[in-house]
Amino acid sequence: MDVQVGKLPAPPEVNEDLPTPVAPQPAKIEDPGSWARILPYAARLKKTSRRNFLVTAGVSAALAGDMLFTRHVQAERRATKILRVPDSYSDLYFPKASWILFPGYKTSWEEAQWILNSLRPALHQRGRLAAIGYSNLGLDVDEIVRELILHVRELGLEKLYFYGHSFGGMLATQVAARLLELHGVETQLIVLDSSPFSRADVLDQSWFDGVVFLYENGFRIPSVLRGGYELGERVAHKDERTWRQILDQTMEQLSPIAPSSVLIQTESAYIYHFDGLRFAGKIGGARMAFLGNSDDGTVNYESARAGWSKVFGANMALPTLSTEGARPAHASPQWNGGLYRPLLEKVQNELEPLPPEPEIPSYKEPNGKVIRPA
Repeated sequence: MDVQVGKLPAPPEVNEDLPTPVAPQPAKIEDPGSWARILPYAARLKKTSRRNFLVTAGVSAALAGDMLFTRHVQAERRATKILRVPDSYSDLYFPKASWILFPGYKTSWEEAQWILNSLRPALHQRGRLAAIGYSNLGLDVDEIVRELILHVRELGLEKLYFYGHSFGGMLATQVAARLLELHGVETQLIVLDSSPFSRADVLDQSWFDGVVFLYENGFRIPSVLRGGYELGERVAHKDERTWRQILDQTMEQLSPIAPSSVLIQTESAYIYHFDGLRFAGKIGGARMAFLGNSDDGTVNYESARAGWSKVFGANMALPTLSTEGARPAHASPQWNGGLYRPLLEKVQNELEPLPPEPEIPSYKEPNGKVIRPA
């Protein structure tokens, strides 16, 4: 196209088929009164958001702390542990002897130490105090024997007294046999507190069988469901517990310190398959005592006592110590220390008496007066 100097080029032809561009229009200004009505809502929104933020932040911090605590507890309890309960009296006067508590079914580490503290005035008259903390990965007898023999060697223990709390009596008997067989360590005394001799002595067979069936078929029971069962089972046996005990024991099963479902299922399987005949005559000279209650709604007192007495007749020295009046009736020293302590003092005085005090030397003067040194 030729362009002449001094002249502007002609504008391009306009295509009438295209839409005509529209220039942006300035925003329409609303009535100022409408902004005045909106401002209070905006102020409340800002205030509410700050409050919600603070609440949410606080809840998040609490949950994070709970998760950290739970992870710490779970990590710590992945291995079997000897839980020592310091006691200045027994540590000083009986440094070479120790009571070992074998906790019962579904008993946490904290409750095991609670039991020892409840029985401390009686038990510390013969030895130091410790309990077995079972691993949340499951009950392992070999691991328990290994940790216990390390405990014996570390403290230089020469005397062992076992307290079998409920099913812990079964386990205490087997461990006593293993210690003697593998390490030559003999247990002096085994106290069986409402301990079943076999699964036939357990009264609640329906739940017991179900737990074992699920475990042996690879199923694991979630803790929430287990907590619901705990509440239902304890309400069903309300005659054995106060409402406070029902609440405390149910909440414990829902807390981070509760035994894991795997541990509980392995405990159930242990009870289900326990055969006391395997250990008859294999616990050496250990003397045994059986504590029980005819009102026990968990374990058949008569059949359990008869089973232990028949198979371990050579060891059973005190088979008829009654905990009548205890609530709950089954293996409850933590709730009924005042009832249990005199029985344990009786057991120790009869089966493990203290050596007589040395006679104070004296001499007679010529006039017959006896002189004893101060």
